[in-house]
Amino acid sequence: MSRTEHATGRARNVEERRARADYTGGVYGSMLAASVVVGAGALGSFPRLELVLLLLLTGVAFWVAHVHAQLFGARLAEHSLNRRVVFEVCRDEWPIVNAAVPPALAVAISPLLGLDVAGALWLALSVAVAGQVGWSAAAARRVGASWRLVAVTASVNLLLGLLIISFKIFLKH
Repeated sequence: MSRTEHATGRARNVEERRARADYTGGVYGSMLAASVVVGAGALGSFPRLELVLLLLLTGVAFWVAHVHAQLFGARLAEHSLNRRVVFEVCRDEWPIVNAAVPPALAVAISPLLGLDVAGALWLALSVAVAGQVGWSAAAARRVGASWRLVAVTASVNLLLGLLIISFKIFLKH
């Protein structure tokens, strides 16, 4: 195989992986982050650093759980485990962790915006819900969905986010 054919094959593999990639982890991770914010607020007043760490570490814990499930669930039946498969699964599930970063950053910068802890919680929750809507719209566009279907999936995810927000309101904080 020539160098050009090898490079072309590698580029094709990258494109195939991108085409297969979905943003389920991002949507799921955003919902997880929103739930962590609501749960943390329900339990009491968390210092900002504690909430940032809680968001990030929860994202990592769920990422590890998803990687484990993929490796020893569906993937084990299809492929033998090797470094390449493990790396691909880790990479494919990474959006779960990525989705925790914006709400954590929102909490971290909240003092610069003059927000108290309650305001930081609301900011993080809003950022998480916006991420959830954004990830779902990006996923729909990635697979070539019509703009109507993009709007539908974004709306459904917005409603799910509002449901999580209603839990926060119901929990009176």
